[in-house]
Amino acid sequence: MTDAAGLTSALEAMASETERMKYRRYFPDDATAPFIGVRMGAVFELAKTALDLPVAELEQLLARPMHEVRALACSIMGKSAAARTTGEARRTELYELYLARHDRIDQWDLVDLAARDVVGGHLVDRDRSPLAALAASSFWPERRTALVATFAFMKRGETDDAFAIAGRLARDEAPFVQKAVGWVLRSAGDLDAGRHLAFVEEHAATMPRAALRAAIEHLPKDERARVLAIR
Repeated sequence: MTDAAGLTSALEAMASETERMKYRRYFPDDATAPFIGVRMGAVFELAKTALDLPVAELEQLLARPMHEVRALACSIMGKSAAARTTGEARRTELYELYLARHDRIDQWDLVDLAARDVVGGHLVDRDRSPLAALAASSFWPERRTALVATFAFMKRGETDDAFAIAGRLARDEAPFVQKAVGWVLRSAGDLDAGRHLAFVEEHAATMPRAALRAAIEHLPKDERARVLAIR
């Protein structure tokens, strides 16, 4: 199973209708997220066996319509980028593939599998302006990537990019971007409580409620009530 065809066949052999139906709870529109019915745990285990899969084969996986196949590609990319033994050339290839084929990374879970380690990990010691371009995209998964990538910086205690990207997207109307804004702010607040509180107070009146509620989840009950009252 060292190529896209073999890995796809392995997934198809694990598929079941019971598992496929479970996904409808999270992905009700099967037209945009066709599933074959493989548990994500099994997908992730298979990914561990193919961390050196060539970029050309990864692109073939991304090109396939079935969600689990693309999830496998993203899982391989994320795990490979995060591995300590992975060289810079490989990490750069993965980053370039991720951005070049973002049209195939078009669901929230696919973004979350790879954005932190592939995109954020690549930019940790580089110019981070590509995140601003992603945040300005008309394609909501790219905007979510800009947010999720900042977790790579927060692992190092850095919150500037998290607050900056969240500020750019604080009024975003896409539900999966709103959730990511809240998630990023909540995590940034764990590192810098004062800056977090100032941010949510400034944006509380205009942020979508889902984003705001997620952002203040770790605040004390009375503080949450006070911030929500700003609306």
